[in-house]
Amino acid sequence: MKKIQWKGTLELLLAAQVLAVGCGPAQEFHEPPALASQIQEIDGISTNNGLSTNGLSTNGLSTNGLSTNGLSTNGVNTAAFTTWFQGDPAQNDTLMQYVVRCGVQKGQSITYTDPTTAHIYTWEGLLGLTPGWAGGTAATEAEQQVMTACLLAHVNKYGVSVPLSVLGKNSAGVEIDYSQEELETYSRLEGCFFGNLFTGEGLFVGADSRSLDDTESSPRACALMSSTTESACAPVAYVGSCESLCTRQGTQPYYTSCTLNGRQYLPITTRLRPEEVYRCGDGVCQWTEQCGSGTTRDSCAADCGTCS
Repeated sequence: MKKIQWKGTLELLLAAQVLAVGCGPAQEFHEPPALASQIQEIDGISTNNGLSTNGLSTNGLSTNGLSTNGLSTNGVNTAAFTTWFQGDPAQNDTLMQYVVRCGVQKGQSITYTDPTTAHIYTWEGLLGLTPGWAGGTAATEAEQQVMTACLLAHVNKYGVSVPLSVLGKNSAGVEIDYSQEELETYSRLEGCFFGNLFTGEGLFVGADSRSLDDTESSPRACALMSSTTESACAPVAYVGSCESLCTRQGTQPYYTSCTLNGRQYLPITTRLRPEEVYRCGDGVCQWTEQCGSGTTRDSCAADCGTCS
């Protein structure tokens, strides 16, 4: 596996504000299962069901992990990056895992050595969406946009990991590989994600399918929301249907451009497996459901019984 050692000297980041707004559920839920039982390792997805690892990922980045203050646009070996990273090593390590997963291609990785602790961090690439930035040059606007879209696609309302199909093009217009088997397995259309985290222009999600109804719930809820008027994952703003804002090329299963407020963005489109949407009445009391006397996700007698 090739490791990239960045040696950029540009000043650090682009986004001045820390996006630390929580997005917890309005009502109490059962505790989610431990992350270890939720996460499917990327290579494991290929092993378990034969799908190509191109375009397949797991999400789990919480919205309060979307802090990019201090994240270098073209390198990690700078004093400013170290200052940022040491501010919260655990959270920033998680963010960098997703940044590198999105930006660097599979088979390559980026390493960073903490000069204080001598701890070596290695972050593995997967999607290769920002080849210039991955190679050590400053991120272009296109790379900022597609990196933003990818990070948003990996945000999870509950901070748990759920397998998803990531579709779109990288900043150079090269398609993320996908197969028909991937499309059939990840058959639930989810959403389109776009914006620019690094310039403060906004963070946006649209629905590429119907929203959840009152009987349904999902551990993956930022685009599949029961409300059609506001985001379930603030500060990511819900902007309506993808079709009303975004365009495709031909019969591609993803959007290539989204326009909002006169600005055009490079989006990422996501798909889920049907089993990532739970329904009250399916006989299983999911951690996103609650006991009660009704038939809705927050009062599901059929699955969770009546409350004592």
